[in-house]
Amino acid sequence: MALDPVAAKAEIIKFCEEKSSSKTKFYFNDFTKLFPDEKSRDVKKLLTQLVQEEKMVFWSSGSTTMYGLAGVGKQAASEGEG
Repeated sequence: MALDPVAAKAEIIKFCEEKSSSKTKFYFNDFTKLFPDEKSRDVKKLLTQLVQEEKMVFWSSGSTTMYGLAGVGKQAASEGEG
C-alpha cells in the first residue's frame, strides 16, 4: 500500500464527519472512491482497523454491510452505542 495508514484513516474519518449532516452510513464503494489508486483489499483493511479501534462501526441490513462513525446516526441510540 502506497498510503500512509494513519493519514488514510484520518481522511476516512474526515470524509464521514463532513457528510454526517446528510448521511451517517456509507457503502464500501464510497471509501474506495477516496483512494482510486489503491486496491480494494487495502481500503478494506483500513476500515477494519478503524472498526477494531472503535472509531467506526459495521451496520448490516442482512444483505448489505455499511460503515459509519461510532455513536452517530439513528441506529446508535437504539443499539446502545450513543
